[in-house]
Amino acid sequence: MEPQVLLEYLPWLIGGGFVVAMAGTWGWVHTTKLKIKHGYPLEGMWGQALRPSTDAEAKERIKLLTQENAQLRAEIGSLQDRMANVERIVTDSGYHIGHEIERLRDQGEKVQ
Repeated sequence: MEPQVLLEYLPWLIGGGFVVAMAGTWGWVHTTKLKIKHGYPLEGMWGQALRPSTDAEAKERIKLLTQENAQLRAEIGSLQDRMANVERIVTDSGYHIGHEIERLRDQGEKVQ
């Protein structure tokens, strides 16, 4: 190819290379920002894991979320126990007999 033909495309080649470099840099910065935000370990220059420093506010937030999680788990456990009791009562044959008696009483009241 002639040098004059390459010179016509030189601005496009330089611009394209710049855009690709900027997109790669932005992607690296964005990925690092997401890792820090969600608490994932960062990598050092030689691939070693670095943990981002956590401030007192983040530690307090984690503590509160852990407590809330424990409370919700306890509440779910008590609800499961209550549901088991309700299921036992509903499936109990005495419940069906009581229902049948009430149905017969209602039919008797309608006849009178």
